[in-house]
Amino acid sequence: MLFDAQLHDFIAWLPWNRISREQTALRAVVEQRRRVMDKAKVAEDSARIIAQIEQMAAFREAKVVMMYYPVHNEVDLRPLLAKYEGQKIFLLPVTHRHSMEVRPYDGEEMMRKGRLGVPEPQTQPYSGHIDLMLVPGVVFDHHCHRIGRGGGYYDKFLRKHPYATKVGVCYSFQLKKHTIPHKRADQKMDRIVTPLQTIG
Repeated sequence: MLFDAQLHDFIAWLPWNRISREQTALRAVVEQRRRVMDKAKVAEDSARIIAQIEQMAAFREAKVVMMYYPVHNEVDLRPLLAKYEGQKIFLLPVTHRHSMEVRPYDGEEMMRKGRLGVPEPQTQPYSGHIDLMLVPGVVFDHHCHRIGRGGGYYDKFLRKHPYATKVGVCYSFQLKKHTIPHKRADQKMDRIVTPLQTIG
């Protein structure tokens, strides 16, 4: 019993477990603030973020763009799907038990809720080149670190696409001036866009 207690204390002391605890605590606070946002504020800030994305050369020149379907008041980029229909291929994530893939968006009628309760396209998986990734997150910092929902799906997927431009999108309160806790496996963004600024 003494050995078990000592082992538990040792494991809890390990640096990556300390980082995980810090990430979990920060994630909980910021996620709760996002979930109680006013719908009008979500729409207003999302529109400002979209306007900045549209000004980016990386977006204007991109043929294949990965984005996401918003849940729980995440930044809503869906207007891009309609505005650039036929001009760009938009990909949305589909999660499996231990991995994530992307599939082309082909209209709302082809969307079904997936295993995490997020609407997912029912099209065929896409395995080609991706020019631009518009990435959600719970917390970011000015060094372009990112804390996601905690499942690690995005980090694993982003590592497979080192040449894609990775742009994190978030509200102003989700962007921290101090360096947030991060692990070696956590993937950094190339840029971060908020309603008021673009960094990176």
